[in-house]
Amino acid sequence: MTDPRLRHGRASLAVSFFAQGMAFALLVTRIPAIQDRYGISDGLLPAFLAAVPILAGVGSVCTEQLVKRVRPSAVLRFAQPAVLLALLGAGAGDRMWQAALSLGAFGLAVGALDASMNMLGVSLQRTYGRSIMLGFHASYSLGGIGGASLAWAGAHWQLSLLVSYLPVVGVLLPVCLIASRWYADGEPGVVEVVDGGDATAKPLVFRLLLPLCLVMSFAYIGDSTVSNWSAKYLQDTLGSSEQLSTVPYNVYMVTTLLGRAAGDSGVRRFGAVAVVRVGTVLAALGFAVVAVAPGPWVGMAGFTLLGFGLCVIVPQTFAAAGRLFPGASDAAVARLNIFNYVGFLVGSPLVGALGDAWSYRGAMLVPMVLVLLTLVYARSFGSEGARYGGGHERPRTVDVG
Repeated sequence: MTDPRLRHGRASLAVSFFAQGMAFALLVTRIPAIQDRYGISDGLLPAFLAAVPILAGVGSVCTEQLVKRVRPSAVLRFAQPAVLLALLGAGAGDRMWQAALSLGAFGLAVGALDASMNMLGVSLQRTYGRSIMLGFHASYSLGGIGGASLAWAGAHWQLSLLVSYLPVVGVLLPVCLIASRWYADGEPGVVEVVDGGDATAKPLVFRLLLPLCLVMSFAYIGDSTVSNWSAKYLQDTLGSSEQLSTVPYNVYMVTTLLGRAAGDSGVRRFGAVAVVRVGTVLAALGFAVVAVAPGPWVGMAGFTLLGFGLCVIVPQTFAAAGRLFPGASDAAVARLNIFNYVGFLVGSPLVGALGDAWSYRGAMLVPMVLVLLTLVYARSFGSEGARYGGGHERPRTVDVG
């Protein structure tokens, strides 16, 4: 039977992922309302939007240094309330400097939050000895669906940002503070190995981590393409109605949730490498279908495949970093997390520039090719025989302290 401390730690971390998904969705889906509220010009808006992932990268780097002195759970305990309060601040102000301050604080706190959440997830998975990372990211997807739905309701009923954000923060803030009592850090000095493997704790070498960093960037280039361009593509290129053009992103989020909810069992049965390869092929096929779609319904089928494919890659990339550097998993996760924001920064402008200069159908082939490159680095996710909770090669722990 699983230690109650681990069960409580797993549940509390799932709450954290859910809250983060909801907060992020509430921010990004109401960007037009934020722009109107603060009078941010179209020319200045990209600078505001770019500042958030850049500062998030800074927050992730700072977290790598912080966890040398305090445990990731302590960072998460403070970062999550900071994200929620920054979200509330973005909806409460009326001057541009207030928007800049709130979005800047949101970016820094999100970087610390994303890094510390995934550090805890990797350490819990190591302690459990089986794949559970996809379940945490499924909670994030569920929160994202909830946040996007609340944002739609706020826009539909023409609610102010403050009225939309205040009840959400009022509920999530105390829930997260209470849940934080049960955060569970992995045991220090414990290394996970597979039978026949090397129990030596390797220091973090960025050259060895680089393939996973590239995979993370490719995945988020694909994700940002869907989040930023799916509606415009369906309406302008495939001729859908304005109402129908809002559907692909919701479908994408739902399939992301379903894929992640079932993904851990797939990793336990078939191994991380096989799951990542299948996800990569599905994602590339999804982009190909979107690029050649004759109409909006076929386009939506492509975005559905994208959700099922991309959803497994990011959680498994974090998990692979933890396995690759078991003695330095926190630092590996923090550095890997930076490439989340690199992909987000590159993806949307890249597709937009190619769409304007060439065609949006052709632009969809670029993230397809980049995602396919994940197949080149698939072995970085572990040996084919290494499976959590299945097969004869069970993980074991070795004290290296």
